[in-house]
Amino acid sequence: MRMFSPDEWEEFIREWATALDVDYVQIKRLGGAGDRGADVVGFKTDRQFEGPWDCFQAKHYETPINFSVAAGEILKVFVSVIDGAYSLPDTYQFLAPRGVSTPFNMLLGNPTDLRNKFLARLVEGDALVKGLDGGALAAVRALAADTEFCMFKSVEVQDALITHGRTRWHAARFGTSLPVRGDSAAPPEQYTPEETRYLQQLLEVYTERHPDRITTLESVASVPKVARHLQRQRVSFFRAESLRAYSAGAVPEGTFEKLQDDIHDGVIDVADSDHKDGYTRLGQVLIQVGTLDLSRHKLIDVADIDDRKGVCHQLANDDRLTWVEDS
Repeated sequence: MRMFSPDEWEEFIREWATALDVDYVQIKRLGGAGDRGADVVGFKTDRQFEGPWDCFQAKHYETPINFSVAAGEILKVFVSVIDGAYSLPDTYQFLAPRGVSTPFNMLLGNPTDLRNKFLARLVEGDALVKGLDGGALAAVRALAADTEFCMFKSVEVQDALITHGRTRWHAARFGTSLPVRGDSAAPPEQYTPEETRYLQQLLEVYTERHPDRITTLESVASVPKVARHLQRQRVSFFRAESLRAYSAGAVPEGTFEKLQDDIHDGVIDVADSDHKDGYTRLGQVLIQVGTLDLSRHKLIDVADIDDRKGVCHQLANDDRLTWVEDS
């Protein structure tokens, strides 16, 4: 993390905050000019800055944060509250790759001492308050004296890493293994609305080959070989759906969709080629998808051939693949 740029460090903190055991309605990264000391924020209600919130201060320094540095940031918070930029946060947490200095860590563990030491710096002539006029200085002193300084905390780097490990960004950011993927559920006995289009496409395949025996999904049972084929396709589809759900917590947003796109690009030429019927086209596509080199996709580490086939049915569900050509 010491190799992160300041922007990457702020983004890491935003990702980390999503895994905290706090019910935030929104987490925002605001770092930059005019952020009033609020690099990353977690809003607990839709009132945002006007309601309860937490502030996460990103300090990507070469040395641990000491009291002098922290005092300037604490002052910035009180001035911003007095100016009406936001309400006082519930917590203000320092996060730095090299942590905080031991003396400052001791102060954070003794909030009363921290407040007293801060108040002692709020005097005219102190470099900390340079630029504040008498009225502003008095307002800051009054607010600080009435504030519980236990709101100021630091987050240990190792603790931040453990928490970040529960986010969907961790494996991609640090090149670690993906979390264990559980078993996918078996297809329900009853067809679901989510299956409608790819099942319609499969029915067209079966009807084309067995027009005298198959006209509905219910009639597929009259041809045992086809019934077994249909069941395998449903297993694959729900396997891919489980991979989609898994991806929401294991990899960055859009990762699964990129895998779908690459599978589409890898099989579309086969799907668009001439075939004697839709059953053959489908079979050739399902063979082709098993041969694709998808190693650049992190999700492939936890996927198997059924996932690949299932993605083809997801693409058919979205009409990106078609098995039976229009007559």
